[in-house]
Amino acid sequence: MIGGLELGDVYSATIERIKAQDGDKSRLGMAALMWISHAERPLRADELCHALAVELGSTDFDSDNLPSVSTLVTCCQGLIILDKEASIVRLIHFTLQEYLSSHPDIFSRPHSTIAEICLTYLNSQPVKALSAEPFIDNQDAPFLEYCSLYWGVHAKRELSDCARSLALNLLKEYYDQTPIRLLLEQVDELFEYLDPPYIFSGLHCSAFLGIGELVTALVEIGCYDINEVDSWTYTPLTWAARNGHDEVVKILLEQEGVSPEKADWDNRTPLSYAACNGHQEVVKILLAREEVGPDKPDNYGRTPLSHAAETGHEGVMKILLAREEVNPDEPDDDGGTPLSLAAWSGHEGAVEILLAREEVNPDEPDDYGQTPLSFAAKAGREGVMKILLARKEANPDKPDNDGRTPLSWAAWSGHEGAVEILLEREEVNPETPDIDGQTPLSLATSYGHRRVVSLLQSRQAAAPSTTSNLLDTAL
Repeated sequence: MIGGLELGDVYSATIERIKAQDGDKSRLGMAALMWISHAERPLRADELCHALAVELGSTDFDSDNLPSVSTLVTCCQGLIILDKEASIVRLIHFTLQEYLSSHPDIFSRPHSTIAEICLTYLNSQPVKALSAEPFIDNQDAPFLEYCSLYWGVHAKRELSDCARSLALNLLKEYYDQTPIRLLLEQVDELFEYLDPPYIFSGLHCSAFLGIGELVTALVEIGCYDINEVDSWTYTPLTWAARNGHDEVVKILLEQEGVSPEKADWDNRTPLSYAACNGHQEVVKILLAREEVGPDKPDNYGRTPLSHAAETGHEGVMKILLAREEVNPDEPDDDGGTPLSLAAWSGHEGAVEILLAREEVNPDEPDDYGQTPLSFAAKAGREGVMKILLARKEANPDKPDNDGRTPLSWAAWSGHEGAVEILLEREEVNPETPDIDGQTPLSLATSYGHRRVVSLLQSRQAAAPSTTSNLLDTAL
């Protein structure tokens, strides 16, 4: 409480004072609060000032409209502050964000307003004059990055007629524009290996963002090949499936001539990406198409089930395993099965789903002789190890092609818990050397895993007496 008033009352009274200010002060104060409280990330001072200088619908940007930060602080009646060290403009306290969030009527359609401002800026002549190369210095256009990355996020939440019109203007000419580069840099780490010009059409962008209304409008315009591939060799459908935009997936699949199985340069289909990212609804939609192969491998032999198992998406796995065509034990080009991938990643639920199938061999080695248990031991996946060791078919001491046992791998990687689990098994020989003559103890010693060394030495300490007793008996 402040002077007998609840904090909410203080905020309410302050906002009323902001609204009652003369001239542009009221507009700037409320607009600054709207941006700071609804932006997708904290805004730098120069970004906020440029955002407030944009005149909606203008094709130019007038730098004379730029307000100073001190002016904004004054207009906001102390509800915002400048973090000078980070040059970020923030709300005075987190409770103000909570207050604004709980009173949505304070701002009228904030996300559509922000989208309109961002799109106005991106459609302006100064921005269109920028080339994708060389890279643009943020000081030259400080508001460009935020607009490029987040206009779609705001538009998807609230798409006004104005924002829709501005978006279509931008997307019709989306090839080779600077916003493409800024967006794609955030999409994939492989962007740095791509050579300009960057192929990423307005339809690709709309599908990527998941804005169905824009996808429909662009398709109706008819200026795009529905199966066109971009710089990643992704189709619009691939982007929609990869990002889990089921509404856009439905829209695209309704179009004449669409290829739901069109693969990228790794021969991965939209289904493969949807399965990998756990988008169950998209997986169901795609599997409803006869052309879609539920067990189609990519260039590395990995099926949609393999990808779902590796990422631990159990719901997708169950959907795929309900199809007769799906082989739950299908090896990839290295002989790795979905079980091996799930074991390596430590997804216990995925491991149990696969082990429930009779076709799945819990001890199936890959082309290098490594079993699911070896993978789990190497990665220190203790829960998976216990699940596998509960199956009698799983050999806890099985060497791979290099003679390394699960214990060797656990010792090599320094996973104490994994070593302890394996040492509890009588069948496990802690002194088994690999083809280079290295035992689990020598591997642990070489890599400085002191606790593992101690565990192995403790196990070996019993060996001499046992050996001695056996020799005495023999004599």
